[in-house]
Amino acid sequence: MRHPVRSAVTAAALALASLAIVIPPAGPATAAGTGSPRLSGATTVGVHNTYSKGDYTYLAQALDAGSSLIELDVWDDVLADRWRVSHSDPLGNDNNCVVASSPAGLYTGDRNQNLGSCLSDIKWWLAAHPAAGPVFVKIEMKAGFDNSAGMGPAELDSYIAAAVGTSYLYRPADLLGGGYPTLDAAARADAWPARAALAGKMIIYVIPGTVELANPGDTLHTDVEYATHLRNLSAAGEVGNAMMFPAVLGAATGDPRTQYADTSIRPWFIFFDGDASTYVTSVDTSWYSTSHYILVMTDAQNVAPALSDTSPAVAGAQARVELLAAGHASVVSCDWSGLPAVLSMVLPRG
Repeated sequence: MRHPVRSAVTAAALALASLAIVIPPAGPATAAGTGSPRLSGATTVGVHNTYSKGDYTYLAQALDAGSSLIELDVWDDVLADRWRVSHSDPLGNDNNCVVASSPAGLYTGDRNQNLGSCLSDIKWWLAAHPAAGPVFVKIEMKAGFDNSAGMGPAELDSYIAAAVGTSYLYRPADLLGGGYPTLDAAARADAWPARAALAGKMIIYVIPGTVELANPGDTLHTDVEYATHLRNLSAAGEVGNAMMFPAVLGAATGDPRTQYADTSIRPWFIFFDGDASTYVTSVDTSWYSTSHYILVMTDAQNVAPALSDTSPAVAGAQARVELLAAGHASVVSCDWSGLPAVLSMVLPRG
């Protein structure tokens, strides 16, 4: 994918046969012998645009508050060969991440750092809180990848591995476990570990960005590009190199993966991210839960009756999370950064 001011990269058509999706019986919501719900059986809460200095002085404070989702807006700055984190500046950083080399450095030093520092901040926080987590990390590729400039999916995978090390990550290869042909097959078998087994881990997923989607010159979007990359890694026996899960963006009825013309990438999508109001009013979300997919519901405050964007009453916000948990959300995303009693909620899903 390309930055809007760069020339578009034309994707080569892939003539691959469709992969059959095997649907084994659903597994239990609670991992056997642990007493802990599987990742697929719980609902947690996270903060939208967690990197914003207006919400938290330092990124680690979002984790202190209980947020189970950290959202980072990422730009590929090919001029400086950097992965930037900001809302609207493709050539600079504007965030609350610092350069920490230990947990002691999480609340001091210069902010406005690159993506690697943001991920490293999460790593060091988890190192100091090994019983916490898992933490979902949502990466929005604002303008998409730029494979032609050496900033494509493979390069980002390598960058993430270098920044945090694989021991702090739960990756697609971990879910596949050597025994499932696709992520869809693994999810439908409920091969997810217990949440307790994922303590100290981050789970990264990636979505297309707003600038990318608005760019008519960009015909290869992040979701397709990363899912294709992941499928190809698996076919080559190198799926361990993938550090992220691709996500389908946008709430829709039915199976939203049918939008992808290349049917061979569909079984590599098991993360779904979209508007909470649409999910609860227009979509049979039980399908996501019975398939053990990860469903992130955004803008929780807008579900009727609407709540304050930033500072609702705690009881009302908690009731909203309970409503969306009953509606099969895996993660409820909101802007309630100042409500730790809400952000720390962990509920049964469905």
